[in-house]
Amino acid sequence: MLNIGEKAPDFNLPAVDGKEYSLASFSGKKVVAVIFTCNHCPYSQAYEKRIIAFQNDYSGKGVQVVAINSNEDKNYPQDSFEHMKVRAEEKGFNFPYLRDESQETAKAYGAKVTPHVFLLDSEMKLRCVGAIDDNWENEGAVSKQYLREATNALLNGKDVTEKETQPIGCSVKWK
Repeated sequence: MLNIGEKAPDFNLPAVDGKEYSLASFSGKKVVAVIFTCNHCPYSQAYEKRIIAFQNDYSGKGVQVVAINSNEDKNYPQDSFEHMKVRAEEKGFNFPYLRDESQETAKAYGAKVTPHVFLLDSEMKLRCVGAIDDNWENEGAVSKQYLREATNALLNGKDVTEKETQPIGCSVKWK
């Protein structure tokens, strides 16, 4: 598992937009939210609109979401690269959605569930890891916005107060 303060492992992964992305693709960003997610998991599905809204709210502030699907797709065909393209189009994803076929990126970061957030600063060092917020089932009942609070702290040059929260989701589906 990537530890707080450590430089994030690089990756070079294909995205549903036909491009390939690495961490360097996001150099110059003040904050990068690497979110391991997938198509089939109800937890990931519940957070899709929130992730889109987060990117809308923060893109003008130098923040970038990068979603990565590392699930094996033999037993979970809805997580295949082709299905990722369809889902991103249907849902209007406004961030790169990358395929980690080898699962090496998920292993390097220590992703355990979907969704699992790894919040990086401008130097690509991990500053916060865990959940997006404290209520996956009911957005209206959220009382702690972990991702937004940590992002605001970083944008204001402050230390993140809740550096590690418990991510809730479906386990990453390993080969």
